[in-house]
Amino acid sequence: MNYCTGCGRKVTLQMVAGDDRPRFVCDNCGTIHYQNPKMVVGAIPEVNGKILFCRRAIEPRKNSWTLPAGYLENGETASQGAQREAMEEAYAELDNVQPYALLNITAINQIYMIFRAQLINTDFRAGTESLEVKLFEPNDIPWDELAFPVINDVLRVYCKDLQRGVFPFRELETLGRMSTTPQVAKEK
Repeated sequence: MNYCTGCGRKVTLQMVAGDDRPRFVCDNCGTIHYQNPKMVVGAIPEVNGKILFCRRAIEPRKNSWTLPAGYLENGETASQGAQREAMEEAYAELDNVQPYALLNITAINQIYMIFRAQLINTDFRAGTESLEVKLFEPNDIPWDELAFPVINDVLRVYCKDLQRGVFPFRELETLGRMSTTPQVAKEK
């Protein structure tokens, strides 16, 4: 950060009294600019044992497959955001939206909140951010074509849970790279 979003003047990185890390502070108006992780929300939409995926029409990772997900907007709950993203990306209506995993990606300052949900409509189709949408059986997930490491990690855990038929809420740490075994930071 170089300039204050309030007055447009230069900011400097400095320790603020009572804080435990440096913050950008405006040299002119004194505004402290806190930078916090971005919250991404999404869902694993399920119907008849299959999962709905979207092929991305936008960068980053255009043409890769992912779950419907995106940034949480101000004024909405996490589950509302996941439902909105499913509608925007796949015209998918979700029901029985249940928290499934919280994924920490500290390397890029993001937190993902992923829900399990039932897909309630069969007339889903690609939204403006998707080239196509498709249902995949868990055994047919296109692992080598997944857009993001966090999606790979949550789906690997999900597929193991699917085999057991038990879906506990989990908090996971992902390292920001494709991994075959996510590191479970804490199970709740």
